Amino acid sequence: MPRESREVVFVDGVRTPFGKTGSMYAETRADDLVVNCVRELLRRHPEVPAERVDEVAIAATTQTGDQGLTIGRTTALLSGLPTSVPGFAIDRMCAGAMTAVTTTASGIAFGAYDVVVAGGVEHMGHHPMGSGVDPNPRFMAEKLVDPEALVMGSTAENLHDRFPHISKERCDAFAALSQQRVQQAYADGVIQEALVPVATRSTEHGYGLATADEPPRPGTTVEALAQLRTPFRPHGRVTAGNAAGLNDGATACLLAEAGTAEELGLPVAMRLVGYAFAGVDPEVMGVGPVPATEKALARAGLTIDDIGAFEINEAFAVQVLAFLDHFGIADDDPRVNPYGGAIALGHPLASSGVRLMIHLARAFRDRPDVRYGITTMCIGLGMGGTVIWENPHFDADTPAADASDDTATEGAAQ
Repeated sequence: MPRESREVVFVDGVRTPFGKTGSMYAETRADDLVVNCVRELLRRHPEVPAERVDEVAIAATTQTGDQGLTIGRTTALLSGLPTSVPGFAIDRMCAGAMTAVTTTASGIAFGAYDVVVAGGVEHMGHHPMGSGVDPNPRFMAEKLVDPEALVMGSTAENLHDRFPHISKERCDAFAALSQQRVQQAYADGVIQEALVPVATRSTEHGYGLATADEPPRPGTTVEALAQLRTPFRPHGRVTAGNAAGLNDGATACLLAEAGTAEELGLPVAMRLVGYAFAGVDPEVMGVGPVPATEKALARAGLTIDDIGAFEINEAFAVQVLAFLDHFGIADDDPRVNPYGGAIALGHPLASSGVRLMIHLARAFRDRPDVRYGITTMCIGLGMGGTVIWENPHFDADTPAADASDDTATEGAAQ
């Protein structure tokens, strides 16, 4: 018998402060990072009985060591959930947490779950990108992919080759804007509301408490970014300043079936509309969000003009700018990453998808004139993922925000 799909809602999301690899979390376990997030979600929402959680899905790109042992299940146990609550691990590289959300959301829509916890963790200090991997020699022997496809920075340089009008100067300007918007978001208290303080320890410095993101560089200028070296190609265009760094951090969110959320008295931050993943040439993986977004929009019966808020993961500035150019969106459009992005905040691979959702949920709260928004990101080995969300606070009678009054845009111009 055909079954009607059920409505999925995003209740809330939290994350640890993101750290620089080998810095404040050098002696902190990866699983402890994500456990802190799950515990905080449960603390913030005592209206959810622990036994009502039906699944815990946690993503990690490198699933070994303190990110191994089926980390979704170990996270559930370490978070104090009943042993009856199952869990699993998931991997789609950069889109791990995004896929944890879409996979469990599909289970909610189908009727397999009512309440789930989904998230991701990446401790790149303990598990450097590509650590321990053994690519099949057929990739090279049969020329299935170019060797540069396995080096993310090289794929970004390839994207510059494909779109030569996207200059290094333009990428640096976008990177500086990301830093400025994060700085403004911190000043406005936007970032802090989702952060979970993490107790840290260091043989050298003793015990501490991580309460803020480590990667942002307040005061970054285009002139300073212009001086950075291009490590992936001599006289290249990709630098440490216009790309996300190597980071450690974790995220988690609470999803529920709409009726269950109402029954339990849970707040609704976003409603899931649809999602899509798409493959592209691995050598230019950064272009992945374009076909993924087109696919998601087509399936939802929407167009890019219906989207009033964009959270685009800033793995590389060139990748974001390629997306904006494709859809005719200005580099400094206030609808795009209004609180900054990964270039400033960091990109702990498998955790970043939920960080995007946290920011979009806040944008929906700030912008009742916006009905639909997307979270989108490029994915290693040539993929893209896009999730479309609806704003439960949407009010058609609310005047649209005047872009000329946008504080982030004003800050970028100073």
